[in-house]
Amino acid sequence: MTNTIQKEIPKRAPRKGLAFLGSALCALLVLIGCIAFYAAVWFVTVYGQIGFDAVLFTLQNSLSGVQSDLIKSYLNLGLKPALILATAANFVLFFHPKKGLSIPMGKDRVPLYPFHRGVSMVLAIAMSALLLGKAAVKVQLTDYISDMINRSSLFEEEYADPDEVSITFPEEKRNLVYIMLESMEISYLSEELGGAVEENLIPELYQIALENTNFSHNDGVGGFHEASGASWTIGAMVAQTAGIPLKTPTGNQNDYGSTGEAFLPGVTSITSILEDAGYYTTLMVGSDANFGGREPYFVQHGVDRVYDVYTARKDDIIPDDYFVWWGMEDLHLFEYAKQELTEISQQDEPFAFTMLTVDTHHIGGYQCAYCEESSSGETYDQSISCSSRQVLEFLQWMQQQPWYENTTVVITGDHCSMDKGYFSRNVDEDYQRMVYNVIINAPVTSDNTKNREYCAMDLFPTTLAAMGCEIEGDRLGLGTNLFSDTPTLAEEMGFADFNAELAKASTYYTENFYYSKED
Repeated sequence: MTNTIQKEIPKRAPRKGLAFLGSALCALLVLIGCIAFYAAVWFVTVYGQIGFDAVLFTLQNSLSGVQSDLIKSYLNLGLKPALILATAANFVLFFHPKKGLSIPMGKDRVPLYPFHRGVSMVLAIAMSALLLGKAAVKVQLTDYISDMINRSSLFEEEYADPDEVSITFPEEKRNLVYIMLESMEISYLSEELGGAVEENLIPELYQIALENTNFSHNDGVGGFHEASGASWTIGAMVAQTAGIPLKTPTGNQNDYGSTGEAFLPGVTSITSILEDAGYYTTLMVGSDANFGGREPYFVQHGVDRVYDVYTARKDDIIPDDYFVWWGMEDLHLFEYAKQELTEISQQDEPFAFTMLTVDTHHIGGYQCAYCEESSSGETYDQSISCSSRQVLEFLQWMQQQPWYENTTVVITGDHCSMDKGYFSRNVDEDYQRMVYNVIINAPVTSDNTKNREYCAMDLFPTTLAAMGCEIEGDRLGLGTNLFSDTPTLAEEMGFADFNAELAKASTYYTENFYYSKED
């Protein structure tokens, strides 16, 4: 009888391969968890909790035009500690030395380290899940998801479509100069004036507001609430010019807001309205205008020309290789504005000139040649005070120009400052921060400027009213003409409830604003 010897096919090699692959994937999860957690910590430390919509919009846009110090800050305070923790954790979990640690138990020894591969994988997954969960809470992702699930009917019930509202311009159309000041808020006033710091950092802006129309949340010089979807620059720009918050669409998110892509094509903004009314409209920034989708938004909504750091080089405002901070400091921006306003004011049509400053951007602001030492020792104080002085000088220059008499001037902050470190050091956490605003040389007045509840969206119809326009129903978008007797939605609903509705997903918003009205 012949015995047949059968050899078994070894199965250990494939198992080892699968085990290695599993360990590698778990190690990658640890790395992802560490990066997400420290990125969230860094973001909240630098910006504060400004809502996940702002985080999402920031992630979707390229780093082109971002201040280099912010990138360095993230690399040092966000990425570096994440890599260190991930490396250390993965070393402990998956490195297997020949000699391990064990403890005696009876006649045997129970191994403590290295961990069994299965235990290491479970610990890695648990660590990753914990870090990702903590990151989500820090950047308010959980609130964002809740808002996406609980949809709002606010737009269906309250949105006043500018295309369906009668807007009547005065017989002699007024020019508009709209100055948006980066991170300018009422907090910079002294405590005795209703601010939050010991010394008034913006005496010039305070005096301007005192002598002109300032819609205030209190009895003195005050401001407006920072609303959901308007807590960062392009969000604030959309809110102030179109009366809606900026919500980020799902789907092809990485391209949203980039040059050539449609940016809220279904929205009718103030620049769209002014274009139809025969205005020459412009936007001027001191940085890269394309950053954050600013140029696409304004160009696609009627702006004739955009000026930024690159056009400033071509127009000999700064040298060809000049670049500081975010592009060029405000002292050059204001000189550029004077030059271009002088030129466009000589055209036959009325003009609308919008500009955005940058020196008061976080972190710490930019200290230019005009800055003076502050008693507090805070560099941010220097930038804030310097901005106030430069605005006054620019306003005084405008008042000497032949076109000023027929020009309405709006000066407003874009949003509250994101320099969390500064406010942690200098401002009581219970202080209610509001955004600065003032309207100058308007042909209308109001007896109802104090103790108002309103936000950036109300500036849309209010600006047109300040130019002498009559607005049917005194509402555009979700905004209310503050010169009228009509209460704002924040006053009708209470700001907290109104803001909560703004944060929720909206079917109306998706169907009517993300796509052209002709689609």
